[in-house]
Amino acid sequence: MAEWWKKSTVYQIYPRSFMDSDGDGIGDIRGIIQKLDYLHELGVDILWLSPVYDSPNDDNGYDIRDYYQIMKEFGTMADFDELLEGVHARGMKLVMDLVVNHTSDEHEWFKNHPDFYIWRDEPTNWRSFFSGSTWEFEKERGQYYLHLFSKKQPDLNWDNPELREAVYEMMRWWLDKGVDGFRMDVINMISKVPVMHDAPGGDGSHQFMNGPNVHTYLREMNQQVLSQYDIVTVGEMPGTTPKEAREYTAAENRELNMIFTFEHMGLDQASGEKWDLKPLELTDLKENLEKWQHGLHDEGWNSLYWNNHDQPRIVSRFGNDTDYRVESAKMLATCLHFMQGTPYIYQGEELGMTNVRFDSIADYKDIETVNMYAEKSEVGIPHAVIMEKIHVKSRDNARTPMQWSAEPNGGFTTGTPWLKVNPNYTEINALQHKDPESIYQYYKKLIGFRKDMDIITHGNFELQYREDDELFAYTRSWNDELLTVYCNFSDQPKAAARPEGHVLIGNYSADAGEGDILLRPYEAVVYYK
Repeated sequence: MAEWWKKSTVYQIYPRSFMDSDGDGIGDIRGIIQKLDYLHELGVDILWLSPVYDSPNDDNGYDIRDYYQIMKEFGTMADFDELLEGVHARGMKLVMDLVVNHTSDEHEWFKNHPDFYIWRDEPTNWRSFFSGSTWEFEKERGQYYLHLFSKKQPDLNWDNPELREAVYEMMRWWLDKGVDGFRMDVINMISKVPVMHDAPGGDGSHQFMNGPNVHTYLREMNQQVLSQYDIVTVGEMPGTTPKEAREYTAAENRELNMIFTFEHMGLDQASGEKWDLKPLELTDLKENLEKWQHGLHDEGWNSLYWNNHDQPRIVSRFGNDTDYRVESAKMLATCLHFMQGTPYIYQGEELGMTNVRFDSIADYKDIETVNMYAEKSEVGIPHAVIMEKIHVKSRDNARTPMQWSAEPNGGFTTGTPWLKVNPNYTEINALQHKDPESIYQYYKKLIGFRKDMDIITHGNFELQYREDDELFAYTRSWNDELLTVYCNFSDQPKAAARPEGHVLIGNYSADAGEGDILLRPYEAVVYYK
């Protein structure tokens, strides 16, 4: 089958925060339908929907109660079918979120098929990703069940063949409906070691990340389901190395098309904990992205992303969201979109949406954020210190509603939004998307280059200025073509050698001079020969 996804750009929709069509304050499927022309105009090829399945919403839809129903707040299956038809009519594709490491504890399997889950007589000391223990005692059964995330998200027992077949049956149902693939939530955690032990500091990840049978199960899934359809698959895989990623994504292994790596998203933390903040060192970022570009170049495939529903806004994180918001948003886009891989745009990224700074913990909804605040408050860490961590790293930074206009609540809803809108919606919103100098139009050009230029798909990646802690520069070469990408990650002018070729794109007016070039603050410029 043609590897069409190698020239595609993906746009992630977080439905709860995208567009509310009925004024209840919650984004919904009909809201997405209303905005399909906006997405089509941007030029994206694939829409990835975060979960829209029936859920009690303990973890914003990643706790699924019924894989075959749509969450009532989001609409009906008829609405979904209309959305799918609208996406396909515009020549785009729709990818669903597949959450099969765990379900909700309200899923009928938990009551009627307890052997679909993982039970132990004695708990280990493992700590959950959402704070607290990974084990919850169930009185009726008199045993503990495993939940790597919320206690309302019991982990599935993939060692049970009946469970696997039930999952494959569900996947076929959606693919027969016409969806174009799956983004698979924490899919490298589905295989746990059979005998679980306490772990230093409660970090049991080496006993469930990239576990003993994960490749066996993914190959079985591919053979029984994925290979029967012309689709795209991407696995979310924390704690995975390039070597492991090659095994997951090499075509001959028949597992997945690509994975999400996490390493570059941990470079601005000082320890294993995401809330332990430190400034990004650009040399670390360059070294990491180079490792992945080289590691998957001829075997496997990269996903390219700065943002998603779990990450803070990149323009606030690695850019400058005050004095150079537009420039740094375009620079960051340039840096990513000329690499080899499939790029992912998260809703609002194409507008340069920023992190939010709510003063009160009461304004935050994310379970991870709320639990962390409670845990750190209990040990006496001051409110202001905890809130600074939240302002930088909370998942709610990505989840504030999409800013469509300067109308109240950013035009997202006529009601009260489920999560407050970022107050800067009056200045940052989608009304600007027609402006030829807008971030949106810049993304549109980048998406077009990827479709038209084979060098972006196939070219070799070579890092330049390796030791420079402000300039991210690289070349892509293929046959007789050469792309040179310069990105200034600072608010200071930066000198660099003028490369061969002409300017393909840049986020400032072109510099037509001779000799060395002087990159302006957060300037990005790409030369093509």
